[in-house]
Amino acid sequence: MTAQTAAAADAAATADPPLLEVRDLQVAYRQGNRFVPAVRGVDFTLSAGDTLGVAGESGCGKSTMALSLLRLQDRSAKVSGEVLFRGENLLTTSWARLRAVRWAGASVVFQGAMSALNPVRTVLDQIVEPMVLHDRARVKDAERRAAELLDSVGIPSRRVRSYPHEFSGGQRQRVMVAMALACRPDLIIADEPTTALDVMVQAQILELLAERVRESRISVIMITHDLSLLAHTCDRLAVMYAGRIVELGPSKQVLQQPEHPYTRALSRAFPTIGDPASRRAPVGLAGDPPRPSEAGTGCAFAARCSEALPSCRTEEMLLWPAGPGRSAACVRVRPDHGGAR
Repeated sequence: MTAQTAAAADAAATADPPLLEVRDLQVAYRQGNRFVPAVRGVDFTLSAGDTLGVAGESGCGKSTMALSLLRLQDRSAKVSGEVLFRGENLLTTSWARLRAVRWAGASVVFQGAMSALNPVRTVLDQIVEPMVLHDRARVKDAERRAAELLDSVGIPSRRVRSYPHEFSGGQRQRVMVAMALACRPDLIIADEPTTALDVMVQAQILELLAERVRESRISVIMITHDLSLLAHTCDRLAVMYAGRIVELGPSKQVLQQPEHPYTRALSRAFPTIGDPASRRAPVGLAGDPPRPSEAGTGCAFAARCSEALPSCRTEEMLLWPAGPGRSAACVRVRPDHGGAR
């Protein structure tokens, strides 16, 4: 073994293991007497303090993938693969152990705050409860931290005894962020946390969440349709289509120099600020994503892709290397293809 090889081996041995490692995650929902795939072979890792944005059209499997990480999917779902959180497989661990991981290890900011919050309990009660149950905190200490958390997300602590219906939509989402931070988790999963909010409030909530996690070095998986916000708030971006990740890499590189035709179509769909031409003639994407029951062999995007080759409809698409820290499920980046465009 050369000195250089030995040094590389030592560095690999001393490197911190990933906080979260997802291997071949498969999720299928029962439909009649069969199971229809919603997530098909998702793989990614998340290091401590890292932020991953997940983008894609509605129905591509983003929320199903995210909720399955903590086994929050519908009971009719069949899940396989591995979700290693600090080395522990959450898909096979006991329910008692999983309850201990939820809130204290990983928490969720759901997309519908009014549905997630209990309308007959005060905000104080709902933020205090997980701290008392999971952190074994004294009620007085938990109430003090709840007031501090509300202040930190821009809600006056004097409103801590208010009920959810007394807040606006944006304020309720801020309460959800405060609840997610209550037990000081290592991971937050934000599942489209700004749905149904106006554009200005969306930006405020996502920036608020990004600030809080940067301060606490919390890892985040953030799902939203706004690619520009993901590029601004997340280190890496995963683009999903038909239940699979089709491109993964540093956020700004993925958006500015996309390798997969689907990613290019998504990035072109957003008008460029200050460019009247892009505003007056926005570029869309013809057609619709395939139904989960229609997913067959080959690239699922081939039917909508203007760059598709004959092999795209028959060959299985894997995430091939597409540059430093990048990968794409497109035959054009496959090493034996030569990278021709």
